[in-house]
Amino acid sequence: MDHTGRKLAYCDMPSPVGPLYLYASDKGLVSVAFKENHALSATAQKDHPILRQAKQQLDEYFDGQRQQFDVPLQFLGTDFQKLVWQTLTTIPYGRTESYGQIAQQINRPKAARAVGMANNKNPIVIIVPCHRVIGASGQLVGYGGGLGVKEWLLNHEQPLNNQSNH
Repeated sequence: MDHTGRKLAYCDMPSPVGPLYLYASDKGLVSVAFKENHALSATAQKDHPILRQAKQQLDEYFDGQRQQFDVPLQFLGTDFQKLVWQTLTTIPYGRTESYGQIAQQINRPKAARAVGMANNKNPIVIIVPCHRVIGASGQLVGYGGGLGVKEWLLNHEQPLNNQSNH
C-alpha cells in the first residue's frame, strides 16, 4: 500500500541482472526491487500505465538506448531518505559519486553514514541509481542486488561499452 492506504499494482520482468519486481501507485513508481516485497500490499496488474512505462524504460536502459528515466516516482520514506533518493537521480549516467559527495550536495557534510543508510534503503533500484554511489576510496561497497550486479550496472554504463550512447 502507498502512504494513503491504497493498494499498489505490481509486475515482474526479466532483466540481464535477474528478475525485477516493480510496484506502482496511480501517482508513480514506488519500488523496483531484486526480490518481491511482501510488505507492500499489491495486486498483479501488467497493464498498469506506470508499470508499462517503467518496464519499457528499463528495457531501453538494458538495451543501451536510455540513459535517463522519466517515469513518475513516488518516494515512500522519511524526509531525509526522500532527499537522498532525489539527489541520487542527479548522478549522471556513467559517473559515480561517493557517499560524502552526496552528503555535501544535500548540505549535510557530516552525514555520509546516514546517506549510506538511506542509499541502502532505496526502494527504486536502477531508476534511482544507488549503484552509482561508491566508497570514498573508489571501492564498490554494498549493494542490495550484490556487488556483482553493481559492477555489471556500472560497466554497462561505460561509454566504451555503449557505442550507441554518444
